[in-house]
Amino acid sequence: MPIDAAKALAAEPRSGEITWTAKDVQLYHLGIGAGRPATDPDELRYTLESRLHVLPSFATVAGAGKPGVTGGLSMPGVDVDLARVLHGGQALRVHRPIPAQGSATATSRIAAVYDKGKAAVLVLRTEVGDAEGPLWTNDAQIFVRGEGGWGGDRGPSARLPEPGGEPDRTVERPIRPDQALLYRLSGDLNPLHADPEFAKLAGFDRPILHGLCTYGMTLKAVADTLLDGDVGRVRSYTTRFAGVVFPGETLRIRMWREAADRVRVAVAAAERDDAPVLADTVVEHS
Repeated sequence: MPIDAAKALAAEPRSGEITWTAKDVQLYHLGIGAGRPATDPDELRYTLESRLHVLPSFATVAGAGKPGVTGGLSMPGVDVDLARVLHGGQALRVHRPIPAQGSATATSRIAAVYDKGKAAVLVLRTEVGDAEGPLWTNDAQIFVRGEGGWGGDRGPSARLPEPGGEPDRTVERPIRPDQALLYRLSGDLNPLHADPEFAKLAGFDRPILHGLCTYGMTLKAVADTLLDGDVGRVRSYTTRFAGVVFPGETLRIRMWREAADRVRVAVAAAERDDAPVLADTVVEHS
């Protein structure tokens, strides 16, 4: 069996140093659509070094996104075909505001292995901290088709009940035709997001946008719309990647205030009859 769950779970964590600068943060923000309009004071908080704050989803690319999803596939007990791998979901917990520049230690391990029958799900957990203590914890859910069926734990269901009633806010965010080319400079150089020929081999008629780019665009929309632009209020952010989106399309982002400290979100591709893009999405905040 390509996945040895016991071996993967027992493997020693891997640690490494990561660093980032204000330019890395600015590039990330531009990659998720910040800076439009360029002179808007609210946008300058994402693009101008003298006012810079850090959207928490930057944690997914800090240190060029290492170890990332592919890092989990090199762990002991894991030997799978990359063509069968999908990024199924992402969960982020922020322990304190991320500084605009810094260095930290990132420690990664396989935190869970679930048997979904026709597929396996690996949870790659990365915990990041600096000299002052923990900064953030990232969980990447890695879906591996054709690797289930060994009788293991199915794990929790990621599906949430549909939000009730009309959304409290709906916003639309256009995706620039070149946005994937800009976003990939933050570390994810998968040719699926840039090379039309490679995209065709993967079954798409053109390159698709990075799921984590949509993830960042969505969190920015929630922070700007419901949190008064105060990114420091974000405590956690979880999503399931439900479908692809193409550069040049428009994200329709629906938001429901489920509680005083919790926002439910659904994201769809507006031009394709609201085809789902992100589902089971929750932002918890102060």
